[in-house]
Amino acid sequence: MAQLTMEQARAILAKHVQEPHLLTHALAVSAAMGAMAEHFGADRAYWEAIGYLHDVDYEKFPEEHLQHTRALLEPEGVEEADIRAILSHGYGLCSDVEPQSELEKSLFTVDELTGIVHAASLMRPTGISDLEVKSLKKKFKDKKFAAKCDRAVITQGCEMLGMELDAVMELVILGMRREMDALGIGPRE
Repeated sequence: MAQLTMEQARAILAKHVQEPHLLTHALAVSAAMGAMAEHFGADRAYWEAIGYLHDVDYEKFPEEHLQHTRALLEPEGVEEADIRAILSHGYGLCSDVEPQSELEKSLFTVDELTGIVHAASLMRPTGISDLEVKSLKKKFKDKKFAAKCDRAVITQGCEMLGMELDAVMELVILGMRREMDALGIGPRE
């Protein structure tokens, strides 16, 4: 099979994930990955597809996340490089695959960050439409806000990428803003 497409990613994920919040998270990470791809001059559609599929085994195996990814993706003809990229987002948590490429480092970094961006957007009447990095950073520093989102992973990811947190936040906001209606984080009337 050639490089993963969004159409394939959607078809594969639909077989394994039904929970709405997991599908929303898949879309958020996909959108963030699209913005990261543009930043690095990479293939946006491909990065979005990897982002969309990153938690393929989570609904069925939350306690064994990423331990079943290969078994779910290999029969679908997903390339080894794509499986590796997906496995790398759990580095140090539930996977020993260290992120190497810009794609892998980006996925590792934005996975947790999308949760904070999403939560911050839900708190605002205008949603993500005018969310600024400055206000997002305040939420980031408040450890009680979106407490399940691991700030250490995000910080580590930014270091891996050689990027400032502000720059990554800006990209994630821009990416997710493109999908704000589908993510339910647009302005509320």
